[in-house]
Amino acid sequence: MTEDTADDNLAETFWAVASRLRRQSRESLAPWDITPSQSRALGVLGRHGEVRPGTLAEHLRIAPRSATEVIDDLQTRGLVERRPDPADRRATLVALTDEGNRVGAAIRAARRAEADRFFGHLDDTDRAELARILRTLLD
Repeated sequence: MTEDTADDNLAETFWAVASRLRRQSRESLAPWDITPSQSRALGVLGRHGEVRPGTLAEHLRIAPRSATEVIDDLQTRGLVERRPDPADRRATLVALTDEGNRVGAAIRAARRAEADRFFGHLDDTDRAELARILRTLLD
């Protein structure tokens, strides 16, 4: 096997694993009828508390207009609310509602369980090595 073929196989395997993870992630969100973007927004708000929409867009690595759509959808479902920013009355903050906190916690638990099933056949050493390799690829 040539180096190019090995790299192609590695890339194909990586994309197959990523595709499977995305599919399983979407399936794990089905009980809440939440999109991956909405789930990520709930996670950001759960970790960072109330933020301006632009800050949420930065955390999600999406355009501010796309963040507005995510916020609108979550607000319609009663999972987030917009509040005036006390530091700047022209600005708005986005915060989780009590229901948003509850749904966010349930989603995190479901995703942890899904990750445990997905990576469960790896021993602790393999998991640590995979995590190290993936962090290296992100840097």
